[in-house]
Amino acid sequence: MASTKHSGRRAGQHRSLKARGAAGWAAASAAMAAFAAPGAFAQTPSPLGEWQYSAGIPLEKMFAPQPLPDWETRIGIGSTFEPRYDGSSRYHMLVGPSLDIRYKDLAFLSTGEGLGVNVAQGQNWRASIAAVYDLGRRGHDDPQHLNGLGNINPAPEIKLAAEYVVSKNFPLTFRTAITRSIGGSNGWIADLGAYMPMPGSSDTFFWFAGPSVTFADSTYMNSWFGVNPAQSAASGLRQYDASAGLKSAGFGITMIWFVNKHWFVTADGALKRLLGSAAASPVIQTKTGGVCDISLNYQF
Repeated sequence: MASTKHSGRRAGQHRSLKARGAAGWAAASAAMAAFAAPGAFAQTPSPLGEWQYSAGIPLEKMFAPQPLPDWETRIGIGSTFEPRYDGSSRYHMLVGPSLDIRYKDLAFLSTGEGLGVNVAQGQNWRASIAAVYDLGRRGHDDPQHLNGLGNINPAPEIKLAAEYVVSKNFPLTFRTAITRSIGGSNGWIADLGAYMPMPGSSDTFFWFAGPSVTFADSTYMNSWFGVNPAQSAASGLRQYDASAGLKSAGFGITMIWFVNKHWFVTADGALKRLLGSAAASPVIQTKTGGVCDISLNYQF
């Protein structure tokens, strides 16, 4: 899928969800765990929470009724409607492929999680390292508001992530991801989130929901939200020094529909509110942004 920070989903076995209560949660988790979240090309700031890019992965091993196959492959195509950049009031539609390939619960290649490996893991947790990249921000994304601010160039990134599931009876999942840009913003960003399988799932429909918060260092914040003297003179915006700390908070929903055991449809939605010095930046037009995406996928 062609949006910022989305990943190709992993479709699981088409299994029954007739159980109720904790057992029903477990069954829903097992099926939904078959997905990594929405598909995308990069890790540009997005209203989606970090957990939505890997939703269900740590639940898969915990609830799967049988050992996972050595290779798991899903491909698809999708579209995303989202802000042109963080804090923009203008939106655009992106369309592109999604891909998710996993080998023995060890290595993965995903359009959202990137190219990486699980460096440590247990029955209800995992830690990974991956190479991803950021699309940056171009002045032509919004000439009226970005003129004179220069570009934030596309750049590779290294991401360290960890996930933890409380228990089978209470499958609340926590995720944290710390990302370092090598070029581009040249900064650090950390995302903390949690999600839970929601009631109302069936044998063909499953969904997750949860909140997230994002922190960033001063280098990252000034790249995206600061205005230095040269930029101020060129753009007419007041000088502004963005400080490190809390950047945003949001809430998201991820949904999956099975058409049959091979074909499935995914959809995601999220709202994010800029906070702290990001919210006071003269660069932004709105503090609140939203995103929605949908994709059609095939599992082998």
